[in-house]
Amino acid sequence: MQVTEVKVYPVQDDEKLKAYATIVFDGCFVVRDLKIIQGSEGLFVAMPSKKKKDGTYRDVAHPLNNETRRRIEEAVIGEYERERIDGVAAAR
Repeated sequence: MQVTEVKVYPVQDDEKLKAYATIVFDGCFVVRDLKIIQGSEGLFVAMPSKKKKDGTYRDVAHPLNNETRRRIEEAVIGEYERERIDGVAAAR
């Protein structure tokens, strides 16, 4: 399965949440509402989740292995960094 598209939607004025993202696999399967979060050890991607009746959250979509998680994080964080650099360059 290949990542064929990533769209990043930056969030302003939030200390930890940096952006939302949408990712497309093989041009035929989309996952929306991934979150790019600034953690204590750097950026990471949180999968979309739904709040349960007891107040906890459960992922509605997530990778089943570390290799897939790594590929998703590289694609999403990579696009976030490109957008950030392009935004800084455009502001000059």
